[in-house]
Amino acid sequence: MNATQEARSPKAVRISSTPDELADISPLLDAAAAGVGDVPALLALAKDVGETAPKPGTGSTAFLWEILASITAVDVAAGRILEPHLDAAAILAQAGAADFDDAPVDLPFDGTWGVFAAEAPGLRLEAQDADGAVVLNGSKPWCSIAAQLDHAVLTAHLDGGGRAAFAVDLHAAGVSFADPEWTSLGLREVPSGTVHFDAVPAIPLGPAGWYYQRPGFAWGGMGVAACWFGGAVAVARNYAESLKKAADGGREPDQLALAHLGEIDRTLTGLTQYLARTAARIDAGELSGAGAWSEALRVRGSVAAAVERVQSLVSQNLGPAPLAFDARYGKRMADLSLYIRQHHAMRDDAQLGALTFKGDHPW
Repeated sequence: MNATQEARSPKAVRISSTPDELADISPLLDAAAAGVGDVPALLALAKDVGETAPKPGTGSTAFLWEILASITAVDVAAGRILEPHLDAAAILAQAGAADFDDAPVDLPFDGTWGVFAAEAPGLRLEAQDADGAVVLNGSKPWCSIAAQLDHAVLTAHLDGGGRAAFAVDLHAAGVSFADPEWTSLGLREVPSGTVHFDAVPAIPLGPAGWYYQRPGFAWGGMGVAACWFGGAVAVARNYAESLKKAADGGREPDQLALAHLGEIDRTLTGLTQYLARTAARIDAGELSGAGAWSEALRVRGSVAAAVERVQSLVSQNLGPAPLAFDARYGKRMADLSLYIRQHHAMRDDAQLGALTFKGDHPW
């Protein structure tokens, strides 16, 4: 299968849905394949998907993750653009359903959205009272393609301490975008830079801490892992097709190549079963309490480790040629390597270990 054929016939990534259910994803995958490298087209796809995609915890979490994984398998950057848009939709829905002391949140989900919650030394975004309203002042780092988005859910520091989430119009007066100075060869279409806010009106989405304490925070983190999983599946599919192509040309895979394919198979099959079980637990209400974040750390860590292992095995077997001469393969490997760095490796494991030490574990 060459790159053109792969682009013409994208295949969904199955977690637990039936083939008929997955068939509904096919038009989305065709659109993702047609939009590779075209950010406006991928944003238009995100808007279309956002109108119909299920929210996590509402009975179809596995299908949501299949959408994320399948589009990322077509193009990692497409998944990277889609995921925060769907996460923002979920956050607004969760804020709308929450029982806050103030008036309930009721925001239309229109346009394109990002989610910006990262922090960086020397940069601080503050939410301040302005005659009963809230305005944002300061700077927010790691805001991916912010200049091309309409809205964002972001976190800001409060005068009384802590951080809270807010919805903001990125076209509002007082919003300015620094040059991202993005030099990465991975996710070149999705540069992250700093956004500056000067007395920009914002709508609160819950009190201090709500953004991080809600179960949806953990669910959203697992949605990112579903994207990583889709990227790993695409790398594995590419490897299997390469072995078949070589065999068709008279070069049968040796024992080492088959052993690595077998390891990839059991790794991805195990993750598929884990994601299916976890999605079912979310929908059953079993991951809506204190244990949700522990499970998110397990899922994210397991998927991130699997991605790196699959990439390593495939790179060792295929050698330098596809990295040098296959643009689609090289792009996927570079995009995925950068994307999984959202996982903080041993620091996340240390956080999980602290929770485990307190007794938050299933064993």
